[in-house]
Amino acid sequence: MYLPKTYEDFIKKYPNVLKYYQHLGKSCREEGPLDEKCQDLVKLGIAIGANSRGAVMSSVRKALAAGATSDEILHAVLLSLTTTGFPNMIAAMGWANEVLEKHQT
Repeated sequence: MYLPKTYEDFIKKYPNVLKYYQHLGKSCREEGPLDEKCQDLVKLGIAIGANSRGAVMSSVRKALAAGATSDEILHAVLLSLTTTGFPNMIAAMGWANEVLEKHQT
C-alpha cells in the first residue's frame, strides 16, 4: 500500500507512537458492529469533513481493499455535499477519482 514519505519518516522516528496509535485504531474498529467496508466508508466521510486530501485518498484505498466498489465510494463522497458544502465535496471527488483511476489501471 502506498505510504507518503512524510508518514514513512514519522514511523521511523517515532515507532512507539505508531505502535500505540495503531493499537488505538484497532481497538476502535473492534468495539462496534460495523464491518470493515462500512467502517472505511464512514472514515472516508470523516476525512471529507476534515477536508484532508491524504486521509480521503487513504480512506478510498482502504475502502477498495475492503471490497467497496467505485460507485459506493463515489456515493459516499456525494453524500458529503449537503453537510460539508459543494467546494469541499468537489475537492474530495477529485481526490477519490485520483485513487480510483490508479486502481483501475
